[in-house]
Amino acid sequence: MGCVHSKWFGHDKKGCCSCGCKCNRCLHCYHCRASANSADDDAEPSRVDEDDRLQQHSRLIHHVLSAASLGSADVPSAGLCLQYSSLTQRGYYPGWPDHANQDSFCVKAQFQGNPGLHFFGVFDGHGNFGAECAAFVRDKLTAVLSADPRLWENPTEACDSAFAATNSALHDSEIDDSMSGTTAITVLVRGDTLFVANVGDSRAVAGVRDRDRVAAEDLSSDHTALRKDECERVRLCGARVLTVTQLKSEGDEGSDVGGDPPRLWVQNGMYPGSSFTRSVGDSVAESIGVVAIPEIKVVKITDNHSFFVIASDGIFQFLSSQAVVDMVSSFVDPRDACSKIVAESYKLWLEREGRTDDMTIIIVRIKDLSEVHPIV
Repeated sequence: MGCVHSKWFGHDKKGCCSCGCKCNRCLHCYHCRASANSADDDAEPSRVDEDDRLQQHSRLIHHVLSAASLGSADVPSAGLCLQYSSLTQRGYYPGWPDHANQDSFCVKAQFQGNPGLHFFGVFDGHGNFGAECAAFVRDKLTAVLSADPRLWENPTEACDSAFAATNSALHDSEIDDSMSGTTAITVLVRGDTLFVANVGDSRAVAGVRDRDRVAAEDLSSDHTALRKDECERVRLCGARVLTVTQLKSEGDEGSDVGGDPPRLWVQNGMYPGSSFTRSVGDSVAESIGVVAIPEIKVVKITDNHSFFVIASDGIFQFLSSQAVVDMVSSFVDPRDACSKIVAESYKLWLEREGRTDDMTIIIVRIKDLSEVHPIV
């Protein structure tokens, strides 16, 4: 995530390219790609043939997907069975082969020993210590929630408290979270109700049967400066909200931004450059309004709810919520759906950016307990 198109503005890698775009020489930066193409024109023997490039991409995509897991959990009080699968895939970063997967996830069936409580979470780390932040938040958040006696009676209050406690614990830990942190998207199933807690730009979406189709129902809203309410909130906290293009134009908000996302900056500096407006950790960005307060949505499960998906933003960068729902709907086995979605997203990343983000997805199918057939 060391490029201006990532969550943070150029602090994941050391060094910067000669074009001055602060992209850290990422192959998906159009400045560097243009520079590389120009150099290739002068050195014809070293040019990589387009067919070779496509073959390389095909090899990268080929069964990045074989590790999808499968599990199930009954919800007797609601007469439901949850069949779930998860898959995480490390991103492909040319020139940075040892880049760690900064995503983390968890599935906690029968949370607190209660067959009516089940917890699912995806945590997308960023910054130099993003992997450590994601793992810490995953473990601490679930530990705090597991110990909270309010979870069954008042999940919203318990989640609010757990996120605050986890954020404080990360600040106090040995992990340097000054410019690192993690987003979090979690779903607590309590009987026949979903409690969706979101901090950042990962996403939850449900597949809802609607006549002859399955429609996408977003269960969360991305926390970015593209949201007017979030943009106004961080500005009131002292953030400058500018794209990189605007920043280089000395704050001219009328500049042509193209596909450049708005980012958050301190008043007198070119940092932190985050494209999200909420996260856990990120103590520097916290000073300009980046908070760990979750937005919580409560959804009653109906007979029309077929499944829900939670995934890091690497999945949704080039796939819409409806596209993901359509792919899940086309498979009986959620493992196959996980593999298909990750493969398609991986392919689109390579085609459009020349690299990929880390990707993590959990698919949870909602079945009538009396009609469940085991998936082998």
